Amino acid sequence: MAKRDLHPVLTASGDDLPEGDELPDGPELGVAFAAFHPLAASPAASVPFSGATGEQVLGVARQHLGEAYVLGARAPMGNAAWTGPWDCAEFASWCVYRASGILFGTEPRSDPMLADAYTGYWFQQAQASEALIDWREAAGIAGAAVLRRPTNAQTGHIVVSDGQGGTVEAHSSQRGVIAGTLSSRRWDWGILVPGIRYLRASAPPALVSGAPTLHLTSPLTQGDGVSAVQRRLIALGLMAGEVDGIYGPQTAHAVRAFQARAGLVADGEAGVLTLAALGLTAP
Repeated sequence: MAKRDLHPVLTASGDDLPEGDELPDGPELGVAFAAFHPLAASPAASVPFSGATGEQVLGVARQHLGEAYVLGARAPMGNAAWTGPWDCAEFASWCVYRASGILFGTEPRSDPMLADAYTGYWFQQAQASEALIDWREAAGIAGAAVLRRPTNAQTGHIVVSDGQGGTVEAHSSQRGVIAGTLSSRRWDWGILVPGIRYLRASAPPALVSGAPTLHLTSPLTQGDGVSAVQRRLIALGLMAGEVDGIYGPQTAHAVRAFQARAGLVADGEAGVLTLAALGLTAP
């Protein structure tokens, strides 16, 4: 999908800032802010500024470091005192709502009492509002969301970018809400929620690509690394059949079961942490 640049970068100066705002101090003098162009012919352009910034979304998220994670947990969007347990999408949507009053990544989007967050909703709504950006760009934007899109066979994941290549995220049952990193992980998109103002760092953070992640691809991936994963899963009683070296849906399902047992992000993808937990090294 071709994307228009809906968030033009404007040099931060006193004239650019709304009445009552102050020019950032110190290292923030070099940042630029992404604003919704008033003349852009897009769904995002019609969303009024909520008064919230990406930094405020990040600030809300940081207040919950160390709290518990439960896959599929529901977070009441209207409860400002909620302290978990969290699911990754519920955490991201709750932080956005508490900072801005905007329901995003949820269905329905009109009632915080009924709102249920899901990474698939995040992608669908961002796509519809043309709010998708390159995830590497989002790595340098505080409060932006960074998403791994869910598929029929793979669970998605979503985090809040700290603008410096790091994350705040509801990670897993083993680690809970953590300050993590975007490096050495697979991501699909960044998202700037319409109605929130974001600041972009003048110099993007350096990201480490790391070893490839074994996951469902089209065409399917085959190789010795997949065979090693399958042998471990069979030995653990999590996978039936014989080793064929192909990372298909059954292998992804077994990896997800192992991750849930080990307290890792249960996304069905064998990255550095999952391989290490299996006693394997990255290919």
